[in-house]
This record gives sequence, C-alpha cells and structure tokens, in this order.
Amino acid sequence: MTPKEIRDLTSVEITTKIRETRDSLLQIRLRKQTGQVEKTHEMRSLRKDVARLETILRQKSAAAPAAS
Repeated sequence: MTPKEIRDLTSVEITTKIRETRDSLLQIRLRKQTGQVEKTHEMRSLRKDVARLETILRQKSAAAPAAS
C-alpha cells in the first residue's frame, strides 16, 4: 500500500489492516520454516507495510487532539 492510500483510511480501518498484515506475515513465517515459501521477498514487503500503517496511525492519533 502507498502512504496516500493509507492516509485515506480511517483509524479503525488502519488498525484492521495492521492485524490482517501481521496475520499474513505470521503465515509466511510459518511456511518459511517448513520450506514452502517461494516468494521470500513478501516478508520484507509485509514488514514495511506494517511499519507504514503504524506510522500513519500514530500521526493521525497525534494530530487528532491538536485539531480539537
């Protein structure tokens, strides 16, 4: 996901996406341990997506009290 797409989401949607992405990352890690992963670059991509989502969520939460 691009940062622009993430910023268009609400905080609840971002939290849901974080949970889904972490679940996907866990599944890939488990498959990697059994040697079933063909696309190992997906792990790096998912980790970066989680970081982007958390960063933008933190920015939104920090900006919300200032807007009140």
